Amino acid sequence: MDIDEKTYSVFPVKEIVRTGDRIDLREQEKPVIGEISLKIYIDAVEYASLLCLNQLSEELALGFLYSESVIDSMDDVASIAYNERLFSVMIGLVPGRKVDRCESLRSVTSGCGRCFTYINPLKQDKFRVVPVRERFNLIDILGTMGDFEGSSVLYRGIGGVHSVLFRHEALSVFNEDIGRHNCFDKIAGVLLKSGKTDLTGSGMMFVSGRISSEILTKVIRMGVPVVVSRSTPTSAAVSLARKYNVTLLGYVRRNSGFVYAGEERLLR
Repeated sequence: MDIDEKTYSVFPVKEIVRTGDRIDLREQEKPVIGEISLKIYIDAVEYASLLCLNQLSEELALGFLYSESVIDSMDDVASIAYNERLFSVMIGLVPGRKVDRCESLRSVTSGCGRCFTYINPLKQDKFRVVPVRERFNLIDILGTMGDFEGSSVLYRGIGGVHSVLFRHEALSVFNEDIGRHNCFDKIAGVLLKSGKTDLTGSGMMFVSGRISSEILTKVIRMGVPVVVSRSTPTSAAVSLARKYNVTLLGYVRRNSGFVYAGEERLLR
């Protein structure tokens, strides 16, 4: 099992073993998924604290700031550096680019504790209806979900993580984290750093967990036309998908699923 040692710790535990009416506690060592509090500084001022996996920290910070509409591209970033000892990403914005005064320090939990239902009215100009540029084959979507379900090394080996896949014929980006929202932000950060954000308009995203309104806003912000979940969307997410023309599928397995919005993009 090839897993980065930074992503977990090993603890002595007692394994519960039942044999008939007898219960034994056996000494065991078990890996437990890690969690850090990642600080994001903008021009030396702390902007947010994210509870996340110790992995792809710069990408997570960039993707988070993109999702929050603090930046629109790497052109807005003058410098970026990660201090691993302090678990801090230091970002300098280009002259003239500033954080809105209404923005305040947030602590974002690994369990989507910051989830909201509606897009911030002050940021609505950054969220646009996703155009229908091409159509996507349902056989391909079901097959990709089947492959995606078994692709998480961390989940199989340790557990405690969600996974998200951005899939495009020119590029695939797979990510895992203790929070679904972190996975989406890391993928946005990877695309920003690699100069591949132009692919989002003809790509798809696959996610292991439920689709909340917070997750859907990240999809809309990136302009991804199709999002596919192994679990359920929330009612607010369905409403946002229909409003912004995102094709939303839920409870998808290799041979089944439900279409909640955007059927016009799908080919049978």
